[in-house]
Amino acid sequence: MFEKKGIILSFIISLPLLLLAQKDTIKYEVGMLGVTSTGASSPFWMQARSNGKIASAAHSLDIFASLSKDFGAKSRLFDYGFKANLLMQNYDKKSNSYFHELYAKFRFSVFDLVIGSREELLGNQDPTLSCGGFLFSQNARPMPKISMGIERFIAVPFTGGYLEIKGALVHGWFTDNIYTQHAFLHHKYAYVKVGGKLPVHIQYGLDHVAQWGGVDPVYGQQPNGLHDYVNIFFGKSGGEDANRSDQINVLGNHIISQSMKLDVDISDFKIAAYWQNISEDGPFREIWNTMNIPDGLWGVSIRNRNFPFVKGILYEYLNTTDQSGPYHDRDGVVYGGTDGYFFNGGYPTGWTYYLRTIGTPFITPPALKNGIYRPRPTNWRVQAHHFGIEGDINKFNYKFITSLSYNYGVRFMPPYDEMIQNTSMLLELNKLFPTLLNLQFGCSVGADFGKLYGNSLGFQFSIKKSGNLFKY
Repeated sequence: MFEKKGIILSFIISLPLLLLAQKDTIKYEVGMLGVTSTGASSPFWMQARSNGKIASAAHSLDIFASLSKDFGAKSRLFDYGFKANLLMQNYDKKSNSYFHELYAKFRFSVFDLVIGSREELLGNQDPTLSCGGFLFSQNARPMPKISMGIERFIAVPFTGGYLEIKGALVHGWFTDNIYTQHAFLHHKYAYVKVGGKLPVHIQYGLDHVAQWGGVDPVYGQQPNGLHDYVNIFFGKSGGEDANRSDQINVLGNHIISQSMKLDVDISDFKIAAYWQNISEDGPFREIWNTMNIPDGLWGVSIRNRNFPFVKGILYEYLNTTDQSGPYHDRDGVVYGGTDGYFFNGGYPTGWTYYLRTIGTPFITPPALKNGIYRPRPTNWRVQAHHFGIEGDINKFNYKFITSLSYNYGVRFMPPYDEMIQNTSMLLELNKLFPTLLNLQFGCSVGADFGKLYGNSLGFQFSIKKSGNLFKY
């Protein structure tokens, strides 16, 4: 007994020395980013892919500084990392400073623990050219969370590496408090991939998110106890302390997303095809058998390893117009339908964070005008075609994306008397100058054409410097 305690005590005492012996690197990044536009707001793609860092205002200036440490390149039994990114925003004659990212992460063997707010790429979409995942995009700023699980694909023992899995359990906090105060986020996901060393891989993923708890300004405190968390986890109805809707249906605002992906390696090319769908009605059905199967995000990307001029091209199609049909009930039988994606249920702000849609940015969130929150969005029925291309020319990294969307508003509601067509595009150029203090300069040109956002032309300029602060 005493021997075991001595081993544990010795490990605790020697842990700081083991961490110091890992020869880790603390990195820094400082810079500024300015935007100016001719329209009433900055162009759609200039702000919708910034994780909330770029304001929707026509003119803005951001100054940022960060310190970070990532996991080591080599596999370790224990590893850790962190990031603190201070962002100072200036727009509409006001200033705002906050930690855009502030988190610590730990890894023991294959298991990860992350505490805090961090930018994430969730979903199976292309990481740099996509218009954003259906359930999670890069439109909203990071939310404070606690995440526990396996965040990277790892091989299942005794499968020869041909079967891989990942998944995590997440608890988060909606700190924007625009309508419902102090609401919670529940998120869990599980992904499986088959293929291993083969040139073909097939992937399936399942995400379940829910908004729950918090204080409603009309109905007061919503259920937030341990028993209520169990109901949220399993998608069950609320108890007597829940509102009538949550007693009839399920407690909280739930969304389920299923996704599939096919990866094929051919010579120097990697071809990926993926499909994402979301559901807001039970019972649970497979992605190929859902009530709203016409709705989803479909994408194809082609990546090239040895032709830098065109490193990747992408096409995506998004549809949200079916919504499981036009009726929620028929002949007194509730069967689903009129799925106002992200905005149904007892949480009027819906699937948004600081007035930005967490999911696809094509679904326009409600607005806050003159300090008054408008609890219903104006556009959640959309069809969109999205194209992207990127590469390197003379050490200039370029990226071009453009989208054509057909916007049908909200079923049975104004303000749209007819479909509104909109085109948005963005061209980015970035280059690192090692001989000039290792500075990286970037510039972007964005534009919107159509009545949805109004005609607008915007310019963005950025300068940043990054490097290693010190090694230890």
